[in-house]
Amino acid sequence: MENKITTEEKTTPNENFIHDIIDADLASGKCKTVHTRFPPEPNGCIHLGSAKAIYVNYEAAKKYGGLFNLRFDDTNPVKEDDSYVRAIIEDIKWLIGEEPSGGIFYGSDYFDKTYEYAVKLIKDGKAYVCELSNEQMREYRGTLTLPGQKSPYRERSIEENLNLFERMKNGEFENGTCTLRAKIDMSSSNMNLRDPIIYRILHTGHHRQGDKWKIYPMYDFAHTIQDAIEGITHSCCSLEFENHRPLYDWVADNIGLEEHEKPHQYEFARLNLTYTTMSKRYLRILVEKGLVDGWDDPRMPTLSGLRRRGYTPSSIMELIKRAGVAKAYSVVDSGLLEFCLREELGSTAERRVAVADPVLVTITNYPEDKTEYFDFVNLPDNPEAGVRKLPFTKQLYIERDDFAEVPPPKFFRLKPGGEVRLMNSYIIKCEEVVKDENGKVVEIKCTADLETGNAMPADGRKIKGTIHWLSASNCGNAELALYNNLFTIENVFDIPEESEFYDYFNKESLISVKNAKAELSLKNAAVNEKFQFVRIGYFCKDNKNDNIFNRTVTLKSSYRP
Repeated sequence: MENKITTEEKTTPNENFIHDIIDADLASGKCKTVHTRFPPEPNGCIHLGSAKAIYVNYEAAKKYGGLFNLRFDDTNPVKEDDSYVRAIIEDIKWLIGEEPSGGIFYGSDYFDKTYEYAVKLIKDGKAYVCELSNEQMREYRGTLTLPGQKSPYRERSIEENLNLFERMKNGEFENGTCTLRAKIDMSSSNMNLRDPIIYRILHTGHHRQGDKWKIYPMYDFAHTIQDAIEGITHSCCSLEFENHRPLYDWVADNIGLEEHEKPHQYEFARLNLTYTTMSKRYLRILVEKGLVDGWDDPRMPTLSGLRRRGYTPSSIMELIKRAGVAKAYSVVDSGLLEFCLREELGSTAERRVAVADPVLVTITNYPEDKTEYFDFVNLPDNPEAGVRKLPFTKQLYIERDDFAEVPPPKFFRLKPGGEVRLMNSYIIKCEEVVKDENGKVVEIKCTADLETGNAMPADGRKIKGTIHWLSASNCGNAELALYNNLFTIENVFDIPEESEFYDYFNKESLISVKNAKAELSLKNAAVNEKFQFVRIGYFCKDNKNDNIFNRTVTLKSSYRP
């Protein structure tokens, strides 16, 4: 059973076992410097799971004064695109706040050297060209309890293999006709060592190499070589690659590297978050089926989506710190991410007033032509942020939910005959309710105690409720995008079949509130500028739609232990 990390259990940063390994390596002289890398495949935008991998590698290099490389794993041109390259570079710079200290590289730039190492393996009798089809290869591979069978092409001569591999490179064979396989051990208990494919034929243009190559290396083969070329000392990746490490080491041991040139792989548990998915395949389905507004939809766990929604790099890094870097598999409650952001925005996001579902209030004893101004604090914890003045007029908007014609028990907001404080201004009393032909409340007529502008009632009566408001003639229109969980099931990664994946998509993951009212100053808000809309939540201005404000996070967590 998986461990579940909650907001209560992880309120302080956890330990990082990768740093313990590095400490030991430096102390023993196994390495003198630290050099790490993050190797994303440019076939989609990176997400929170990627952020953990970035954090592990970047923070290790930073802590020990080493270098951190961004290296694109662009070995599969069928799914890759240069637009993803640009998006990933932007996301990483946003997350870490700087260029990768070791530089930006591309696995495809090492294709010539990778090919040379493949030829060496053939010459050493450690690789061969195989003509088994994919289906035949699966049959020959065996099972977890039965050893595999050797390919009938396994004992080809070195000369024949060299000739065939050269012809593969020259484009003489169709896709799927043959592959280059490493000659390791068909009876190994590790399936990855049963003569794995290290090169396949792909007659597809490459986003950087053009039509130069007709064959492309597999990641498990190229990964080790790329790490070695770049001098990576600690190749840190998520735990699903643990069973691939023996192949990683086999490549390092058999391509002719000196001992000090051999990189080493270390695995950590990936980041899993409740009510969302870190599967790039599933995220791509959401995009391609039009269930979301692209990779940067604010509901998506991608860095571009989180940035558009209003999350900050520091809140994402804080989530990863608190979740910890360990080997044990765990699931992090999505409430922890919200908690990290609330901690930050509570002291940094200026307050503004918005009314999501407005209903008109008329103050019958207030002059038609009068406007007065009341002070509102911009940031309660920071007096230097100052105050702003909001206009008060005869007609106002309040939240429809702040009025109840038949109030439930302990309802301390506005009700017939009841009084409530308008935030930072007068106490008002409901005198009359006006409805339309359908029975919907369209206007609430009130009187104001004009002696109570930011003051206690002279008779000492206590008013329990306070609600926010806006002048009806001095406010602007706004659309609020209210985001909820992307999926209705907590553990999305437990969904067994892709067909069932759609069944759990939350159709209410986005609720658009199109007729909201907001302070006029919000028209000049900068893209992604963050505010607390009092009593509603934290919002930021959308980076694609000028009049939309995305709810980044609610004021209180919905998480319950």
